[in-house]
Amino acid sequence: MLVPISNDPRDYSWGSTTLLAALESRTPSGRPEAEVWFGDHPADPSKTPEGRTLDAWLVEHGAKRGRLPFLMKLLAAASPLSIQAHPSKTQAEAGFAREEAAGIPRDAAERTYRDDNHKPELIVALSDEFHAVAGLRDLDATRRLVRSLGPGAAPLADRLERTDASLGGVVEWVLSREARPAVRDVIRATATSSSEEFAAELAVARSMDAQFPGDPGIVVALLMNLVTLRRGEGLFVPAGVLHAYLSGLGVEIMAASDNVVRGGLTPKHIDVDELMTVVDPAPGRPPIVAPRPVAPGIERFEVPVGDFVLDRVQVERAGVRVRVTGPTIALATAGDVTVEGGRSGERAHLRPGAAAFVTDDEDGLLVTGDGELFVAAPGRPDDVDGAHDGLLI
Repeated sequence: MLVPISNDPRDYSWGSTTLLAALESRTPSGRPEAEVWFGDHPADPSKTPEGRTLDAWLVEHGAKRGRLPFLMKLLAAASPLSIQAHPSKTQAEAGFAREEAAGIPRDAAERTYRDDNHKPELIVALSDEFHAVAGLRDLDATRRLVRSLGPGAAPLADRLERTDASLGGVVEWVLSREARPAVRDVIRATATSSSEEFAAELAVARSMDAQFPGDPGIVVALLMNLVTLRRGEGLFVPAGVLHAYLSGLGVEIMAASDNVVRGGLTPKHIDVDELMTVVDPAPGRPPIVAPRPVAPGIERFEVPVGDFVLDRVQVERAGVRVRVTGPTIALATAGDVTVEGGRSGERAHLRPGAAAFVTDDEDGLLVTGDGELFVAAPGRPDDVDGAHDGLLI
């Protein structure tokens, strides 16, 4: 079966007032529009044309596999999201059980673990540029950046000089009460310092300070890789990787979870102790993912998780066949496309921002028209060459 699905944008304060409206060729609402969720996550399930939620629709139609293992989103950021990391599956199960035993309501502001699942995620840029900070930067480069800030950053520079591999102790110190005077000095130094090598990083810090004055998360961001994705590039964020999306429009897919452990740049609950149990403290390069062609018209963003597979389908004139091997969501992001179920023959005409849910009893999708479509499906632990084959017809 094939059924159109939709949802209302979530109005988080960091959301853009224009990006989603421009994608969908509609008049802006005037409110922040941050995310549109596509899936059956109980926090905000998609709706069918009859007004049913997707989770209820699945039950009505005899779904045997329970919740979808993934959640797909459109994400539109005009200002930074929180500095955050996501737990591993083992950490999520332990944290969820601990908070359940403590009797903390699942919707409480002070709750960290709202479910027992991990949340690896992948975002693919739809805007010409998508900006983020992700992962801890190479130590030598970070030392150079901090030295460029001058005497005001001396305590941070000294700690970095005494660090040889893990940056966990530095991050924890930056987020501690003890470090607050030093953090304020570092942030002040970014306002007056200049560096040809790190001009973009300093500009980001100044912008963050304008929005979150004096927030320690600004200094944590200075320790992280600044990432600029071009349209069609992806950023993969596995468990433990510190990150914050800064601005831009993207398609995001993740394991079906709402577990976020925050460290700064947010009025929401921050739990530094828990964050430090989750964070991967090793410096490294940001996990940027370029899609790999798997068939004419189909590219795959390959990531080492079994919760989801994400393909980008680009169709012009001739059709593209996409194999369906599990419950699938197809989301249009450019042009004008039609998807047709291989067995049912049911069709959905999709303009940018519109999506359809495809049940796993379809043997494939025929995509026609002229445009771009992202296809999300459950992954497999052994999914290397993948579950979606595609042929031009």
